[in-house]
Amino acid sequence: MTATATIAFTPEELTAIALSLKVATAAALCSLPPGIAIGWLLARKRFPGKALLDALVHLPLVLPPVVLGYALLVGFGTRGAIGGWLHEYLGVTLAFRWTGAALACAVMGFPLMVRSIRLSIEATDRRLEQAAATLGATPWRVFLGITLPLAWPGIVAGAVLAFAKALGEFGATITFVSNIPGETQTISSAIYGLLQVPGGEAGIWRLAAVAIAISLAALLASEWLVRRQQGGDEA
Repeated sequence: MTATATIAFTPEELTAIALSLKVATAAALCSLPPGIAIGWLLARKRFPGKALLDALVHLPLVLPPVVLGYALLVGFGTRGAIGGWLHEYLGVTLAFRWTGAALACAVMGFPLMVRSIRLSIEATDRRLEQAAATLGATPWRVFLGITLPLAWPGIVAGAVLAFAKALGEFGATITFVSNIPGETQTISSAIYGLLQVPGGEAGIWRLAAVAIAISLAALLASEWLVRRQQGGDEA
């Protein structure tokens, strides 16, 4: 085997890379609005059940991914309580589709996003918000005009972390949407498939190199954003 043949990606590998990027991007973007809302709620409000909400948000970090994937399959499968309704009335199917992979990745990355957003909002100066409220600004205008602009580096950092987590997600995804080439086969599941194929080491190394490069870039970007908010000089 020549060096060129070893380096060149196969069409299946390119499809898995493209699908991984699509799934990770969709997962990060779709979880951003609820992530901002819950992050703000945990950072700024006191209410009964706050500790329970915080625990539920972080539950995917400690649950086995296979358990979470099975829960998604039960709830969002075509026979599930939510998935059945979506399939029957809206024609939306999540199980064994790339959209289901995005849902699983969003759930797995959500705790990282919320934590980053919460810490970012907690780090903003509340006196600025109070001053704006004293001058007659509504809570919504205070949030859009003061809190959000000040906390944006942490918000983007949270989205980047969720993207990186989604890119490497495997257990929940393969349980919920299986490993269908061209539909649900991401980088992680493609590597798993190549492990079962004699002589698949070259493909594994190619896909692993891509995953490492993208994840490293995402983590560096997240760190840079956090330092930017903290006013550090290092990028």
